[in-house]
Amino acid sequence: MNQIKLIKSTQEHEQALARVMSLMDVDPAPNTAESDELDLLVFLIEKYEEEAFPIDSPDPIEAIKFRMEQMGLIKKDLVPYFGSASKVTEVLNGTRSLSLNMIRKLSTGLGISADVLIKEPCHKSTISKDINWDAFPISEMRARGYFEGFKGSTSELKEYSIEQLNVFLTSVPNGLSLKPALLRTTAHLRSNDKETDNYALWAWQVRVLQKAQLEQLPVKYVKGTVDASWMKKLAQLSWSDQGPKLAREFLNRHGIHLIIEGHLPKTYLDGAVCVSASGNPVVALTLRHDKLDNFWFSLMHELAHIALHLDCTETWYMDNLDAEGGDEVEQEADALAQQSLIPLGSLNPLEILDADLVRTLASGLGVSPCIVAGRVRYELDDHTKFGKAFRDKVRSYFVV
Repeated sequence: MNQIKLIKSTQEHEQALARVMSLMDVDPAPNTAESDELDLLVFLIEKYEEEAFPIDSPDPIEAIKFRMEQMGLIKKDLVPYFGSASKVTEVLNGTRSLSLNMIRKLSTGLGISADVLIKEPCHKSTISKDINWDAFPISEMRARGYFEGFKGSTSELKEYSIEQLNVFLTSVPNGLSLKPALLRTTAHLRSNDKETDNYALWAWQVRVLQKAQLEQLPVKYVKGTVDASWMKKLAQLSWSDQGPKLAREFLNRHGIHLIIEGHLPKTYLDGAVCVSASGNPVVALTLRHDKLDNFWFSLMHELAHIALHLDCTETWYMDNLDAEGGDEVEQEADALAQQSLIPLGSLNPLEILDADLVRTLASGLGVSPCIVAGRVRYELDDHTKFGKAFRDKVRSYFVV
């Protein structure tokens, strides 16, 4: 190893830089004399520049991005300098350090000074390293408008997927805390035997919170507002042709968000309830089954969670209402939802033989005939009963 001393002049600084470049050309193996010399020279150069040049030289990552912009380069153009597309993404995101080989190629190929590239980045990446970024259904997310402002193609989105996903996940408070590893403690998930795509579920949750964040409610929710009598009053709105819209207005007036967000593949969701960053409950429905009776039961089920279980923490209650049974919490929510729409003892499905009887009972209860017909079909496990009658759609009431 050459004799190394503190750098005290411009000439010594230039000599040290020249020596660094020559060592990088050799690309010394780790734990060798040349490698130790290179590390020490880089340290001494940085110390000298901190004192001699009060204005910091450019951040290495920003310098690379600036040169890309100057030369009209995109990420795939940097693959020859980094070795692979994934390494390009990791370096530009700040999750991988520049290697000596990368520095040498960038300095030669893009004309970026080596003394800029050897510096530590000014800002460490805020992108989490323990997320499987490839697991997100980005094509479906793009089609559903999850990446607002992104105008590129799907292939371009895949190239910049980590940056876009990170922006998306951090667009709401605690968005990163919903990652699948934490679902055991932050969610109560009612599902069937099908394997749920937890990354798709995570994306859906963030999207729901995004929509709630953009929605201004006239009042703050008062704990205890939602109870059995309140839910029965809401159920009376189902009689109107505009029932679903009136339901949303009713919830909003009491400080509750009603978010309609279609499910993503392999999430098997009908609805969920959580609390927004502002403290207001959020009821989210997917309208997976485009039927009016499903809308009302799903809505009442999630409201039952607010009445019985929601404690204003980060806990989510997420429901696939096709799933059989459920635990005690779900059975309680089912019971209150059913009682709110059709009180216990009000309906004997074996006695409801035709459409006229459906309408008569619905009129007496003050609810939509679709709700009565839906309950009869469910109780008898006969979804062909009443033919095409009482099969009103619901998605047309909302922009989905």
